Amino acid sequence: MAVVILFSGIVQGYLTPLLPELGLRLHIGGIGQNNIYLLSQLAFAVLTPLLSRLGDLYGHRTLLRISLGSVAAGSLLMAAWPTPVTLAVGVVLQGALVGFFPLLVGILRSRAPERNRAGISLLVGVLLLAIGAGGLVAGVLSERHAEAGLWTAVPVAVLAVVAGLLLPDSGAPRGGRFHWGAAALLTSGLLALVLVLAQGSAWGWASPRTLGLAAAAVAVLAAWVAVERRSAHPLVSVRLLSNPRLALVSGYTFCAAFATIGFLGANALFLGASPAETGYGMGLGPRAIATVSLAMVVAGFAGATLTPRLARRVGDRAVLASGAVLIALAFSGMVLCHDTPAGYVTAALGVGLATGFFESITRTLSAETVAAHETALAVGLNELALSLGAAIGAAVIGAFFAAHPGGDGAHIAVAGYLWSWGACACAAVLGALLALAYRGPRPAGAAPLGRTGQRAQGGGVA
Repeated sequence: MAVVILFSGIVQGYLTPLLPELGLRLHIGGIGQNNIYLLSQLAFAVLTPLLSRLGDLYGHRTLLRISLGSVAAGSLLMAAWPTPVTLAVGVVLQGALVGFFPLLVGILRSRAPERNRAGISLLVGVLLLAIGAGGLVAGVLSERHAEAGLWTAVPVAVLAVVAGLLLPDSGAPRGGRFHWGAAALLTSGLLALVLVLAQGSAWGWASPRTLGLAAAAVAVLAAWVAVERRSAHPLVSVRLLSNPRLALVSGYTFCAAFATIGFLGANALFLGASPAETGYGMGLGPRAIATVSLAMVVAGFAGATLTPRLARRVGDRAVLASGAVLIALAFSGMVLCHDTPAGYVTAALGVGLATGFFESITRTLSAETVAAHETALAVGLNELALSLGAAIGAAVIGAFFAAHPGGDGAHIAVAGYLWSWGACACAAVLGALLALAYRGPRPAGAAPLGRTGQRAQGGGVA
């Protein structure tokens, strides 16, 4: 499992530091580079429920192997034939990695339920370290030739495919059928929504095209929810959101991912921007950008590995809330201190630490709020919230970038970054409010509180 997650992290980490240099070589502007990142996040959002549901139908190991093949093919395509088109196709194929975590957690909880929390925290830690390592290796390989960094994921793909062949399958029961109509509605609705967010500035937010597509997106997604609620075999088990704890965790995940993951593409652009040309940025090359990214994920690894201990000591709600507050403070720091490398990097490290907290605690809680046979569905729902948050976050940031072009038209004005960081901070504040509303289960045998605050008699259980 760790090898599979290692591959996932390498793939998620190696392309972002290369984008500024690849953009110059392949004539892709700043907005275009952010759109490639946006496309990858959109692929994550669309594929998350599809792979999770297909895993429940045909076996977690089977779908994991198919996902590994798709990600390996996308990585090889981008490395062997780098063009703007193949980069776009490649990141879509790589989007299948979003199925790795729910499928692996389905196997983990089935095969070793007593190690669920420790196992998830370990996998999150490996994921975050691999993201940083992938970026650093890619940065080193691309020092002389940017396209060379695209080969970073290919050798690891071979190891991951072998690991997928050796993994056992889960013992979860299979059954039902795949709901193609729900899949079509969800895909269409997400595409329309993200397209509105990405192109609204160019089209005009009040233009008939923007308003019409936005209305269509809302209508299609509403139809999807209605279809899923009536379906005996839903693609995404929307009924699980009637569980208030899972609903709050999923909402929190959306907000945290909007800020921390949605901004990663913009982070690389800011670090790579030349102060002489734009008036802001750090002017870093691929290796230096990857080094900053590595420092962020090391902080994230620390957060992920500390999460189980912190949760035992202060409780799950406190970990959720502190992670959101840290995200808000970090982005506020970027707004105030982006003029100095030390100030900006310190804030970025805060984002990295908070990412470790939220990715570990939300995946753990989403797995523990449901029965064992619904683990993949619940984790998949949480992964969908994460992917949607990241995709919409990247789209909103792209919209701010498009609305604030630089004087020469080739760069983004600093106001675009300021608005983006402010939006991420606001999303984190909303996440903190959701965290404060979270209530964990009472221990079995604990009686509910009466109106006077005394324990009611009768031996009720949670």
